[in-house]
Amino acid sequence: MKSMLYKTLILLGLSLSLFAENKYNVLFICVDDLRNELGCYGVPEIKTPNFDKLANQSIVFENHYVQVPTCGASRYALLTGQRPINKRSLNNGAFNQLSHLSSEKSAQSLPELFRRSGYKTSTIGKVSHSPDGKLFKYTGEGKGLDELPNAWDINNTPYGKWKYGWGCFFAYDKGKHREDKSGYKPRYEFPEIEDNELPDGMNCEAALAQLEELKDERFFMALGFYKPHLPFVAPKKYRDLYNDIDLKIAQNQSRGETKHWHGSGEFYKYQTHTKQAKPLSEAHQIEAKKAYYACVSYIDAQLGKVLNKLKELGLDQNTIIVLWGDHGWNLGDHQIWGKHTPLETALKSPLFISIPGEDHQRSNAIVETVDIYPTLMDLCEVKYKKTKSKLSGTSLVPQFNNKGRGKDFAISYWKDSISIRNKRYRLITKIKGTTFSEFELYDHDTDPNETTNIAPTSKAVIENLTTIIKRENTYVY
Repeated sequence: MKSMLYKTLILLGLSLSLFAENKYNVLFICVDDLRNELGCYGVPEIKTPNFDKLANQSIVFENHYVQVPTCGASRYALLTGQRPINKRSLNNGAFNQLSHLSSEKSAQSLPELFRRSGYKTSTIGKVSHSPDGKLFKYTGEGKGLDELPNAWDINNTPYGKWKYGWGCFFAYDKGKHREDKSGYKPRYEFPEIEDNELPDGMNCEAALAQLEELKDERFFMALGFYKPHLPFVAPKKYRDLYNDIDLKIAQNQSRGETKHWHGSGEFYKYQTHTKQAKPLSEAHQIEAKKAYYACVSYIDAQLGKVLNKLKELGLDQNTIIVLWGDHGWNLGDHQIWGKHTPLETALKSPLFISIPGEDHQRSNAIVETVDIYPTLMDLCEVKYKKTKSKLSGTSLVPQFNNKGRGKDFAISYWKDSISIRNKRYRLITKIKGTTFSEFELYDHDTDPNETTNIAPTSKAVIENLTTIIKRENTYVY
């Protein structure tokens, strides 16, 4: 009996020691398909008071770029801290390559590292690729292994009427969803229902309850919202916000000179109530944009409830909040509706980091998704620091309070192409072995919409940017 009590006291002491050494809680909020098109990014037409509220207490990054413009691969880079290390890291099946065997020597992912540091780790919604962190197909088939092995103490993703994760992700009202074999696939749906009658409202309520449970522990909690991913579904009151708003269509309506244009297959496979030509007419573009904005406003309302709960519980005093978009999304830019290009709009997304006691800042430094992992390690002063592989990113802490200028470039990937962005240029090139070819170069000082390829007359710029790629050894064979 004394032996058991002694062991219990040792474990309790270890737990308290870890709690003392780890500096902050972390609330990590992921939003799918979120553009840099919020009030706080200078777009007054969109109704995002809670994104703007969080921005006003955060370091807001103006030039954050993801590693891959697709959900699974972008999140894999975030959660492993790695630029793509092989071709499997470039698609939505990236998480299939993580080992389910626990290692005493190192952590495979960001939440596992925090868990090894004594944090209680919790996930709700879409944080890795699948909507509940489980390895299932869209149809619900599969073994349901954890996408992030050994990472989470708690997984409280609610399913409601949709019964499984992907059903929630592609949800319509009343338990219908894109993969239910009914053939019902509207692109837009705005029923007269309450927030919690759709999955993101349910995720929000689960998060509020989880914060209550975790308030007296050191925690790392991840909350992933599904919208504004297709189909565009939200309670009608959010679509009504835009009934009388005059929205403009995308500035760059031409395909431009890029070879990376695509036909927006995902977008056009959804049904609409009226026949829509390709490219969309101006009226149909505005309709699509209002539908997208409605979904963003729906998520904004859920974000507001979470921020209010943090303040109510006093957790705003000791919790870092990270808000991250997994990639951008074209709203008719280049006549594209979706992501899946190595161009600016698909690769750029919002990033806020709110630190208790730190003043609001705006940073125009170039940062990458892989920088988030080492930044949180630094900010939280975590006890456990052993990662399976060397992290690809750089901590952003030296940039806070203008103490450092940041890096000079961001590197991203799509299929067999690599894209590098510095303050002025974006270069896109194909790679075979170590040979570069098929260059596209865009000058953002004169061509922010990336419509004119100046590669044929810019040899020196191309040599400089490909030298960085070689130096960083970032290409995938």
